[in-house]
Parts: sequence; C-alpha cells; structure tokens
Amino acid sequence: MGSRDADIDFTFTCPTTVRAVLDALTAAGWSAVEVADRVSYMINDADDLHDWYDSTPDRIDEVLVMLDTTSNLPYTVALNVYHPEGETGGMLMFHSGRTGLSFVPTIDRRSVPAAPEFTDLAWYLHALVPALVTAGLKGYEAHEVRY
Repeated sequence: MGSRDADIDFTFTCPTTVRAVLDALTAAGWSAVEVADRVSYMINDADDLHDWYDSTPDRIDEVLVMLDTTSNLPYTVALNVYHPEGETGGMLMFHSGRTGLSFVPTIDRRSVPAAPEFTDLAWYLHALVPALVTAGLKGYEAHEVRY
C-alpha cells in the first residue's frame, strides 16, 4: 500500500493557545486523554529536538501551562487528542507564533469506507471545524499524499 501523509492545516485570525483550542474541542467531544489513559505532548526546543512526553489526566492543567508558556512561543508544540465516540484521534501541532496549527490523524485513523487506502478527512473536518470556529478559525487546508 505504501506510505501516506494526511493532515489538515488550520489558520487562526490571531494567535491562539493550546488551552483555548483544547477547550473548544472538548466541548465538541474531543479529549486530551488517549485510550491508554494518558496525555501525550511534545515540545520542539531550541536544539530542534522533538521530545514526546507522557503525563496523567490529573496533570493536564500543568501540561497546558507548559505548552502555552511564553518561552515556548517560538517553538512548535503538540498535544494528542482523542474523540472517544469516533474512536479516533491524532496530533495537534501548534506552529511558532500560534496562528497556525496542523491536525495529523495518527490514532486509529478513519478511512473512507469505499476507498480504505484514503483517510476520511471529511469526518475529521466535520468533527473539528465547527469547534475551532469558536476559537477564531480563519481557514483550513486538508490534503493527503500517497507515496
């Protein structure tokens, strides 16, 4: 089947925070708690190291403070989110400056039923866009590339 990359790039009207986006998504059924009852996040620091960390649900506030701290604004940070009802999730990657973020479906990726080699980006858009509008969404671009 080969490899594939699928993601949705979101642009916001002004800089946003991980907390604001997570709050909007939580209201739409998403959670920072993955199936294994953990919270996973990443900080890409000045050394360009993409270190992933695991935490527990009871420490989510500490994780959000760390991701949103002013010292991390120049760096990419990420938080995994999961939609229990949809049984899928992925990575929210917040880019430097925080006016853009990418969603990458990585947890039990949903496929198009009639074309399982493709990601059901329409499902993800339907589950993400209405919530992100409340957080200042300006636009999005979805794409998938098969190699």
